[in-house]
Order: sequence, then structure tokens, then C-alpha cells
Amino acid sequence: MTPHREEKISNVLLKRQPDLTVMLENVLDPHNISAVLRSCDAVGVQEVYVLNEGLPRPKKFGRKTSSGSKRWVEVNYFKERNNCIEALRSRFQNIYALSADFSAKTIYDVDFTGSTALIFGNEKEGLHPETVKLADACITIPMTGMVSSLNISVACAVSLYEAYRQRQLNGMYDRKNMLPEQSEIYKKWVMRELRRARMK
Repeated sequence: MTPHREEKISNVLLKRQPDLTVMLENVLDPHNISAVLRSCDAVGVQEVYVLNEGLPRPKKFGRKTSSGSKRWVEVNYFKERNNCIEALRSRFQNIYALSADFSAKTIYDVDFTGSTALIFGNEKEGLHPETVKLADACITIPMTGMVSSLNISVACAVSLYEAYRQRQLNGMYDRKNMLPEQSEIYKKWVMRELRRARMK
């Protein structure tokens, strides 16, 4: 592994946002999950929560869609809604459900600089009403077209980049030292890259 590669790993981890995450509820298309992982990696989300309630766990993700981001973003799988929400509650202060079906504030009305989890529903039915009830608030992405919803991966990217904008303005990507958990991830990533280099 080159020094440049090791430096990039360090710089990426310094910009990771451990208090920002995404939860996906029963998303059907693995390519959509892959696209979400790619957006999460781009804005510094380290962990994603995936609820597969009554659905099989995705066996593989689209390589082109994820562009390798599955290697850099951890995915936590759950089979039961309450367990998944409880896991979010244990780590994040604010849980926002993204939905166009409920009267809500927009993503531009919400402060994303605090500890935040964003929940997105599946392609056909959106979020389950019970999930909306369990969230702290329901928020939406403003739209003015005839179609009232965005593709799940697009909606996630738009929301995450609003969070990125707010956090960037707040200096939250300017950390100079890794947090303890990031140091552990750094060791894991470096060891994995060294193994990959030896296999080539």
C-alpha cells in the first residue's frame, strides 16, 4: 500500500460523521441500497441500518452502482422494526422519517448538525405508518412537479447533502484528530488494504 493510499484513508476517516446515519426500510432493489451506500460514503456516513422485515437479506450489491463503497460503509441488518429503531435510539438523538405522504417540515427546515438518523422507505409503499410514529418527526423534500416522490437513492442523496451543507458550514468536517472508534476503523482498513496488496 502506498503512502498516498494510507494518507487518503486517514483523511477520509477524519471527515467521517459518527453522529449521522441512514436507515432503509424494506428497500427492494439491491441497486438502490448500493446507490445509498455510495452517497453515504461521499458525505462521511460510516454506518447504515437496513431493515429487511419479511424480506430476504440482499445477497449482493451492484458493483457499478456502489463503486466499491460497500467496503467503506458498514451495514447493520435487522429483521424487526422495533429492534432497528431501538438500535438507532441508543446512538442517535433525533430520528427523522422522510415521507411525502405526511404533512411535514422540509429538509431545509431541520437542523442536521445534531445527532441524526434519517429513515427512508421502500420504492413501492414508502414508510410504514408505524415507523413514522416511532420517529421524532416526519420531514419531506420539497417538489413542484407532477410526480410527488423521488427515487429512494436520489431522496437519500438530496437529504444527505443538505446535512453535509449544514455540517460543513458548522466546521464539522474540520476535525484534526481521529476519534477512538475511527482509530480502530483506520487499523482495520489499513490491514485490509495490505492484504489486498499482497494478493495482487
